[in-house]
Amino acid sequence: MKEITDILRAYQKATKEKKQTALVTVVKVEGSSYRRPGARMLITEDGQLTGAISGGCLEGDALRKALSAIVQQENRLITYDTTDEDDAKFGVQLGCNGIVHILFEPIIETDKLNPIAILTALQYKREDAILVTLFALNGKQQPGTSMLFRKDTILSKIPKEIEEAIKKDAGKVFADKTTTFKVYPYGDQEIDAFIELIHPPVSLMIAGAGNDAQPLAEMAYLLGWEVTIIDGRPTHATAQRFTNATKILVSKPENVLNQIDTDEQTAFVLMTHNYNYDIELLKHLLSTKAPYIGTLGPKKKLLRMLGELNLATPENENRVHGPIGLDIGAETAEEIAISILAEIKSVFTGASAVFLKDKKNPIHVYGLTNN
Repeated sequence: MKEITDILRAYQKATKEKKQTALVTVVKVEGSSYRRPGARMLITEDGQLTGAISGGCLEGDALRKALSAIVQQENRLITYDTTDEDDAKFGVQLGCNGIVHILFEPIIETDKLNPIAILTALQYKREDAILVTLFALNGKQQPGTSMLFRKDTILSKIPKEIEEAIKKDAGKVFADKTTTFKVYPYGDQEIDAFIELIHPPVSLMIAGAGNDAQPLAEMAYLLGWEVTIIDGRPTHATAQRFTNATKILVSKPENVLNQIDTDEQTAFVLMTHNYNYDIELLKHLLSTKAPYIGTLGPKKKLLRMLGELNLATPENENRVHGPIGLDIGAETAEEIAISILAEIKSVFTGASAVFLKDKKNPIHVYGLTNN
């Protein structure tokens, strides 16, 4: 989601400067690739890049293709086959051993449902949404970013012949919470659809405004997460100390939940270093559906809190992460912040948090199917 936010910001700047732009999207990958489908980049006519579609190896060639699409005002699909040992013929030296299909869409401002308009509408609500991008692996028509699908709202420029089928499949993506790919017959050709489930950014609620919370808040901001600081001390919970926080809340623990919204992308970190504050807040958090609750400190502290609350059940002991974070040998506040953020990320993606070199399956397998 951060990449999309950065792209929209860059587009607004380019528009003010009267620069033409193109949106570049990875729509399909076969084999190994640095970025998976859904990676996006905005390119301006003077060569400014926002976002990324690879580790840097594709960007140079993508710039040339994007400029061509801008001049021709026509969507284009380009395929990079890096399984060929002679990938130097692309001038990019990829070495990824995969096939990457990339869609180039010049942004036409007069089109009220151009890709940027659809991405902008995506941010209107903090809820799951589906983006549908149409392309043709074996055809000339490349419709591009064509639908924003929510449970109560649909923006669409999909041809009527296939719109209902795509709406049905988008509804299934909502139910399964899994991005998918589909192929639809359309006239004398087939249209491929990348039906992409997009979650709102993680909402990180940090209970604690001490010095050790500052690097955690700043790193979460860099990830594009929405950060809320919660503390009972007005001297600590200030905008001067947490310049990039979305919200700063000075509150007693029993009043916190009345002042915030929680959803399936909400994570709580308890690090006030005040036992009474933490235990009171934990009591209320256990009644929420927040997928992640973590407490700073030893396991013995967490078990003591749950015992005093008469909530020491196996379910609660398993649900609350305490000690918080992954075991990376962290010592400093900055290292502990990395450990905490890595654990939260792994929980939300369902990743194993093992060494990638020991992983038996492909790296990018979360939330994608080819049904």
